Amino acid sequence: MKLDVIKLDGGTAGSVELGDEIFGLEPRADILHRVVRWQRNKAQAGTHKVKTRSEVSYSTKKIYRQKGTGGARHGSRKAPIFRKGGIYKGPTPRSHAHDLPKKVRKLGLMHALSAKVKDGSLVIIENIESDGKTSSLAKQVKNLGWKRALIIDGAEVNENFIRAAANIEGLDVLPSMGANVYDILKRDTLVLTKAGVEALEARLK
Repeated sequence: MKLDVIKLDGGTAGSVELGDEIFGLEPRADILHRVVRWQRNKAQAGTHKVKTRSEVSYSTKKIYRQKGTGGARHGSRKAPIFRKGGIYKGPTPRSHAHDLPKKVRKLGLMHALSAKVKDGSLVIIENIESDGKTSSLAKQVKNLGWKRALIIDGAEVNENFIRAAANIEGLDVLPSMGANVYDILKRDTLVLTKAGVEALEARLK
């Protein structure tokens, strides 16, 4: 399929041919869900922690005599049934990550790119050279109508552009190796440079 290529100033710069095997698939929600879930679980900190009865701070003295009180038999205030006692089977620090086959991860990225093409929210741009000034880039982004956009460049991203884009709300910039399903789906517009298209096609073939 062919898509028009634009410049940052809104001008045209010809067209580019996109491979149907990467950009022309019928998006599958189940694959996208699996990959996004894998990404988010891997990123989860897993630092939740409660104190068990061996960790709470109380005296170990028997709280009252065994017989004659008319109440139940108790020895320790640390027992889970008491207020501020230890928590029984509470969460402990752990990793939430799980395995996902490389083929599914690769397929997920291809389906995410295809979903953007199908929605009409994929934009191809010639390059992202910038003078490093946020004000001029913000004006260009506003004129292009990008409110929540992810820009994916080639192997390396122009440093001046990263500096200029750093303070623009809703604008993310990634190199081609950083392209991932969650970030692509999170933004309304996906912007690929010519170098980004070549790098992604080389990565996914």
